[in-house]
Amino acid sequence: MDSKATAHVEHKLAVPTQSLGENTIGIDDEALLQLSEQIPNFANVVEKAHRASNFEHNLTNRDAFKIFPKAIGFSFILSLAIIMEGYDTSLLGSFYAYPTFREKFGVHTEANGYQVTSNWQTGLQNGTNVGQILGLIFAGLIADRWGYKKTMLGALVALICFIFLMFFAQNIIMLLVGEVLCGIPWGAFQTLTTTYAAEVSPIVLRPYLTTYVNLCWVTGQFISAGILRGLLGRTDQWGWRIPYAIQWVWPVPIVIGVLFAPESPWWLVRNGRTEDAKRSLNRLSRPGISEYDADDAVALMILTNANEKLSREGVTYWDCFKGIDLRRTEIVCCVWMCQVFCGIWYGGNIVYFLQQINFSNEQAFNFGLGLNAVGWCGTVCSWFVMQRVGRRRLFVTGLGILFSILMLVGFLGIPSGKNAGISYASAALLMVFVFTYDLTVGPVTYCLISEIPSTRLRIKSTVLARDCYNVASIVANFLNPPILNPLAWNLKGKGGFIWAPLCLICFIWSFFRLPEPKGRTPAELDILFEKKVPARKFTKFEVTPFRSANFEVVSDTTAFTEKY
Repeated sequence: MDSKATAHVEHKLAVPTQSLGENTIGIDDEALLQLSEQIPNFANVVEKAHRASNFEHNLTNRDAFKIFPKAIGFSFILSLAIIMEGYDTSLLGSFYAYPTFREKFGVHTEANGYQVTSNWQTGLQNGTNVGQILGLIFAGLIADRWGYKKTMLGALVALICFIFLMFFAQNIIMLLVGEVLCGIPWGAFQTLTTTYAAEVSPIVLRPYLTTYVNLCWVTGQFISAGILRGLLGRTDQWGWRIPYAIQWVWPVPIVIGVLFAPESPWWLVRNGRTEDAKRSLNRLSRPGISEYDADDAVALMILTNANEKLSREGVTYWDCFKGIDLRRTEIVCCVWMCQVFCGIWYGGNIVYFLQQINFSNEQAFNFGLGLNAVGWCGTVCSWFVMQRVGRRRLFVTGLGILFSILMLVGFLGIPSGKNAGISYASAALLMVFVFTYDLTVGPVTYCLISEIPSTRLRIKSTVLARDCYNVASIVANFLNPPILNPLAWNLKGKGGFIWAPLCLICFIWSFFRLPEPKGRTPAELDILFEKKVPARKFTKFEVTPFRSANFEVVSDTTAFTEKY
């Protein structure tokens, strides 16, 4: 840019910043000038970026499914990895109520037969969470350097090896080691699947592809419940070994899918490989669609990435806690902790809960199977509800309903003695609890944690958020087993009173701090956070990325002109 054009811009910077309107915000003048100096053919890139932004905002569900079937397919394939995590975490929780597992790894008591002690229940579940924390940290570092595909393939191969430890476990310590090691690739899947889904999809598809991750989680739990119910009659060691062996089924088709999947175009742009990013976008879309231009999409990515580089020093974990990114990190971390502290550890552990309130093994596992079917339906329903009411309203409303249910279950648990009516009422309320969770808090979380972070820090922010989830899970694993275990607190329904205050805290936080990202491109969200717009006012502002309050870019790459 020549000195004459620069002087012209500097003159325009002195004009009062009112031309965009009271509720319209855009990029800062100084940032726009810096971008123009860094990006060759800047005005042309901005023009393409605006076309891409308009295309995304005007894209309907029907057109998106027509144009991007490959993006949907590849995202679905990678997200299948979460089925394995949902399967095993549900498997472990249900095994505490499983007769052959308790005989192998539990201790005998006169009053309650074989039981896995509360301490070992906590230890096994926390072992998985420790492994996931390590896996998340490693995945964040490796994926930023080597890409999604190589990181996913490495995690899948590692998981195939680690499953052997759980299948051949001879004692509970060997089982614990297997859970810790399997947690490492599971941690990688948690961040890679969600962020990949967000980076290969347009705005309108993000709710479907990101919340599909939650559906895979629920599907894994559903499969786990069905397999355990089918094997309930076995009294030999295969009653618990077969469920572990089934985990070898998932990695094979996923590995094949990953080998054919294109790399994330956002990752390619962040690493300066713009031509590869265009090829990736073309592979993700249907050929011959005149309305869609990969060049325009890459231009928007280039500008968004360049603007984020101006306001951030780097892409390390430490950068997530600097400047405006601190607020974004707080949001994604708290949102994922809300998944735990809303009480799902208590409400979702229905098989073990029902056994403690005098249901038979068959009745408890039948309820567990039905509960997972209810959760699956809830997640599918969230796809349609979220597009209408948005993320924030659905999340906050869900927490309010979950708090009410926990209080009701707590009050129903106060009467002493055996009462079939109260037991069935508690079971019914917990089914409503799980349906509400999988309609609101559960799937919405995956959408929020993929949308709220900046694109350059998306992987790192997701890693930190999921680590917070795992830390919260460790707390829950210390808290929940003694609530239900007959050898510990044995609170049964009154455990609702323990979880309800935590759910209330989540509700209050989300009401005041959770913004609405629905319908926003990453560039628009960057500006909303840079301007420090309050969470409850996100929907009241129109955002014009790469247009300043004082001037706009025109086709001449060496000049700016006044808007009005």
